[in-house]
Amino acid sequence: MSLTAFNMGCNIVAIEKNNHRYGLCVAWAQMLDYDIISVLIGESSITGLMLSVGDIVGVSALSSNQSEIARTFGEHHSDVYDKFENLSYSVDDTAILIDHSKVVMKCRILDILHFSFSPNDSYVVLKVLSSQENQKLKFLSLSDL
Repeated sequence: MSLTAFNMGCNIVAIEKNNHRYGLCVAWAQMLDYDIISVLIGESSITGLMLSVGDIVGVSALSSNQSEIARTFGEHHSDVYDKFENLSYSVDDTAILIDHSKVVMKCRILDILHFSFSPNDSYVVLKVLSSQENQKLKFLSLSDL
C-alpha cells in the first residue's frame, strides 16, 4: 500500500505479565481524546495475544535516536527473544516504560476490538493513567527507519 496520509511513529507497547516481559513496536497509534489512545496490533504479535482488558501496559513513543530499539521490537517475537536485554527501562505496576523516549505513558486497556475487514488484528483502546514528555526530544518516525 502506498498511501502515507499521516506521519506514523514508532511506539513500544510493553507489559510484564505471567513473570515474562512482552513488547512490540506499533506504527498505527492515535489519540482519540485527551486521555484515550488506540493502537493497532497485528495478528502475528505474541504480545498482542497476551493482552487483556484491564491490563496495565506501557506505551513509549520513541525518540529520533532510538531507531535500534524500534528495529529490535519490530523484528523479533517476545516468546523467543528477550527484547529487553541491554535496554534501559522502568516498570510501573506491570507497565514497562522505555527510558529516553519522547513520551512514556502508563495505560489501562479499556477494550480490544476486532474488525470484520481484519478480524485477526487487535484494535486496542487505552486510557492514559499517567504520562511524561521530554520536550527536548523529537519523535522517531517510521520513515526514518
